[in-house]
Amino acid sequence: MRERDDEVLVEQVRELRSSKIERGTADILGERRRLSEPMTETEVNRRMFLRSLFSFLSVGVAGWTAFLAWRWMSDETKYNLLRRTFEFNERVSQIFYKPERLSPEFSPAAISPRRVNGELGMTGEFDAANWRLRIGGLANQSDDLILTLDEIKQLPRTEMITELKCIEGWSVIVQWAGVRFSDFVEKLGINKLPHYVSMTTPDNEYFVGWDIESIMHPQTLLAYEMNGEPLLPEHGAPLRLASPTKYGIKQIKRIGRIEFTNVRPRDYWAESGYDWYSGH
Repeated sequence: MRERDDEVLVEQVRELRSSKIERGTADILGERRRLSEPMTETEVNRRMFLRSLFSFLSVGVAGWTAFLAWRWMSDETKYNLLRRTFEFNERVSQIFYKPERLSPEFSPAAISPRRVNGELGMTGEFDAANWRLRIGGLANQSDDLILTLDEIKQLPRTEMITELKCIEGWSVIVQWAGVRFSDFVEKLGINKLPHYVSMTTPDNEYFVGWDIESIMHPQTLLAYEMNGEPLLPEHGAPLRLASPTKYGIKQIKRIGRIEFTNVRPRDYWAESGYDWYSGH
C-alpha cells in the first residue's frame, strides 16, 4: 500500500511539471505553508534586508559570545576541552583506518627541494660513526638489542615518493628509501604485537609515541636515504622515521632507541598541547 501511495505522488508531481496549473509541490504533498499578503517590490527588498541583517547580527553575537566564553574559561578547562576533541578525532581516525589504504605516491619529477625544519634532539655533539640503534621491550630479553646501520640495511629495501605534511600547514614531496617498519618487526621475531611504540633521540631530548596500527602501515619506513642520497644530519641522519600517515612532528629524526610497550608512551608535542595521534 505504501509503494502505491508513493507512485501516486510521483505521478502527481510529473503532472504538475507538464501542466500549467498554478499548484505547487507543497499543495500536492499536502504540506502546511504560510503565504503573506501581496507585497510591492520595495517591501520585499526591505524585508529581505531586515532578515539578512538579523542573520548577520545573530552570527556575530554567537561568535562574540563564544570568544568571551573561551577567554573566561580557565586554562585547565581549555586543556580538557581540547584533549577531549583530540581523543574524539583519534577514535574517528581509528575507525576509518585500513592498512591496505595507501597514501598517493608521486613521480620523481614531483620531488620538492629539500626543506629543513626542526632541530629538537639533534643539537650538540654527535658521532655518526659510533651510532647504534637500541631496541627495548622485547620478550625474553632484559637488555636492549643493539643494531648498526649496516645490519638494518641488510633488511629488504623499500622506496617510496610521498608527501610529507607539516602541522604548520606546508608540505613537500620526498623520495624515501629504507626498511618498512613491519619488515623490521618481522625480523625481530615479535609474535605478539604491543599496543604502542616509543622512539627517542640519542640525547632523549625528543620523543614520540605511535599506536601499533599506524606504525605497521606498509608506508611507514625506517628511512636512511632521502631524495636518492644518504640522510643529511639536518634531516635526521643516520636513521629517521618517514610515513605519509602522520604529520611531521611524529616522524622522529636521528632515532636512538625504539621501545615496544603496552603503555601509551610520552610524546614531545602532545605534552605541549598538540594531538598525540596526529594522523591525517
